[in-house]
Amino acid sequence: MKFSIKLVLSTMIVLALALGFSGFYFVNYVFETSLEREVGQALDESSILSFAFETAALNVPLKYSVLPDSVVEEIASKLETGGQSGGRLLRIADEEQTILYTSDGFTADEGLLPQTNQHTKSYRIINEQDSYYVHTCVSINALDRILFLETMKNVTGVFTERAMGFSLYRKVTVVMLLTGMVIMLVIASLLTKPILLLTKATKRMAAGDYAYRARQISQDELGQLTRDFNGMANALEENISKLEEEIEAREEFMGAFAHELKTPLTAIIGYADMLRSHKLDEEKSILSANYIYTEGKRLEAMSFRLLDIIVAKQEEADLQEIPVRELFTYLEEMFAEKRKFAIRFQYEEADVWAEANLIKTVMVNLIDNACKASEPPAAASKTDGAPQAEDGAAAEAQRGAFGKDGVIEVIGQAAEDGYRLAVKDYGIGIPEAELHKIVKAFYMVDKSRARSKNGAGLGLALCAEILKIHHSQLQIESKVGEGSCFSFVLPAKKNRGTYEE
Repeated sequence: MKFSIKLVLSTMIVLALALGFSGFYFVNYVFETSLEREVGQALDESSILSFAFETAALNVPLKYSVLPDSVVEEIASKLETGGQSGGRLLRIADEEQTILYTSDGFTADEGLLPQTNQHTKSYRIINEQDSYYVHTCVSINALDRILFLETMKNVTGVFTERAMGFSLYRKVTVVMLLTGMVIMLVIASLLTKPILLLTKATKRMAAGDYAYRARQISQDELGQLTRDFNGMANALEENISKLEEEIEAREEFMGAFAHELKTPLTAIIGYADMLRSHKLDEEKSILSANYIYTEGKRLEAMSFRLLDIIVAKQEEADLQEIPVRELFTYLEEMFAEKRKFAIRFQYEEADVWAEANLIKTVMVNLIDNACKASEPPAAASKTDGAPQAEDGAAAEAQRGAFGKDGVIEVIGQAAEDGYRLAVKDYGIGIPEAELHKIVKAFYMVDKSRARSKNGAGLGLALCAEILKIHHSQLQIESKVGEGSCFSFVLPAKKNRGTYEE
């Protein structure tokens, strides 16, 4: 059963009970009031008749010491026909409750006589031949004789009015219930409309339409429920979108991982088969073994990077206070042999909160990527293992072949929200459309250049995961042909000076 029908039925039941009890109380109240008035009038009339009887008895000739029965009948007859309306119904009995006079039509039994004495008045309501009467009884003291006067007053009209009142109230109640039902159907429809809209929205979302939202049509609790539902739907849609993105990213990761495995494995298997099945001269054997070694090292580096990413995702950083000088000293020693690049280190001395080894890994990866991006095209296309220029003149020539003299800047400076570390190069740059993708695992802007340096597209993904556990993130600024700047911010302790090399 629909909620609106339940609401209408429950309201109608409550309304019917309320109208029934109130109507019964009201009609009965009017009836009791009218009946009480009629009883009062009947008792007053009985008192008046008794006084009139006693007055008439006083006018009896003195020759009677005791009021005779014939005089009683005569007085009763006059009382019956007297008054404005006449035709009273009365009955008179003596001390022994023997009936002395009875009006025509007085049909009441004698059950009220035993309940009456000289000092009381009694009455009752009786039903005689589909008519209702107030039956009264009072005592009369006339000439030392005790008599009992009974009267009957017709009050059928009061009972008829009660019956008519109940009949009319039933009709009014039925009309009010029918009218109330129509009104409640309209009200219930308006009240439950937000629920119907929410139900529709739920069904649409269950069918896969996560962008559908329930229409808010009120500002009450149901309106608040609609707002909360739409808020929940927004959160659900966002979570589903994230899940879909994660699934897509996982599928891309698996595809890229399989591809990255396939390329070196194909080379390893091919050259190994050549060594196994052919007799090669010493130069070709060395070349084949070199290719196998190079691709094997590439697989090894990729495995270590993947392992580092998995560990970084599961790890909680043990942040400690470390001096920036210690970090830059390590980097200067690490890249001291990169003589074909002009790596400039400039930093303000301070203490930062970080896990030293992880931040060193981030900086090494960023500087290594900057070196690859600043590599002249000729140098980048050379085969791994081929001799490179090592003397100062050749290195200087290579630096001038691409970018701004092959300069790479490693900068550390205080920022408003902490300490900013940045690696800037003047190399090939990154297209704007690629910026949001480069932190994904196995993603490479220039795959030929990356693979020529045994790259697998995992360095920046590892950096992003490490910075997450430091509550920081990688900020990238880049223009094609002008270079790139990778930076991030760490919580800083205090500044102590500036150092430049």
